[in-house]
Amino acid sequence: MATTTATTSTTSSTATSASGTARTQLAGSFDNFLTLLTTQLKNQSPTDPLDTNEMTSQLVQFASVEQQIAMNKNLESMVSLQQAAQLTAASPMLGQRVEVQSDSLPLQDGTATVRLPAAGAARTARVAILDSNGKTLREAQVALGTASQDWTWDGKDTTGKQLPDGAYKVAVTGADANGGAAATSFTVVGTATAAERVDGALKLRMGTASYGFDAVRSIAGGG
Repeated sequence: MATTTATTSTTSSTATSASGTARTQLAGSFDNFLTLLTTQLKNQSPTDPLDTNEMTSQLVQFASVEQQIAMNKNLESMVSLQQAAQLTAASPMLGQRVEVQSDSLPLQDGTATVRLPAAGAARTARVAILDSNGKTLREAQVALGTASQDWTWDGKDTTGKQLPDGAYKVAVTGADANGGAAATSFTVVGTATAAERVDGALKLRMGTASYGFDAVRSIAGGG
């Protein structure tokens, strides 16, 4: 089996962009307020100057906007540093076998693994592999046992054609002893190849398949 190269990358963050937009809006308000206040002071009547209390109130608002701008900058820096630290902390996962709760199945080096639960209400499970358009590429009927088990897909469709590595959809439906529908669960297992920051969220990649870290269920060596 070919060795997967593990890398850690970062992408532009929507959260950072949103924070930058908010800061720009605050800065715009700050500048507009300063312009209005300066204009008001320049054009006030010598016989009817700006009320002291009103002036004090406006200066307080002025300081408040300035503090909000500084606070937003500090918070943005803190979030960026925290996410960078989390990416670094995720590095030991790369190259490891990871179990994830997801219907996105990573086909890596021509194989993919679906982890099925022990038999319960469901005694058998129908596993279906689908493409991005929902077309069934391969399916199998699996008898559930007394412990969880892995079902391995060899990456071939129903005609025996080897499909390219990538992210495929998997659907699992359970059936009871009488063939009736029964709820069942499943997870997917693959080799972690990258950790990245996408749209302000940390993601774990297995080849081209991407998952949130909250979907990770277990990590095991031997990738």
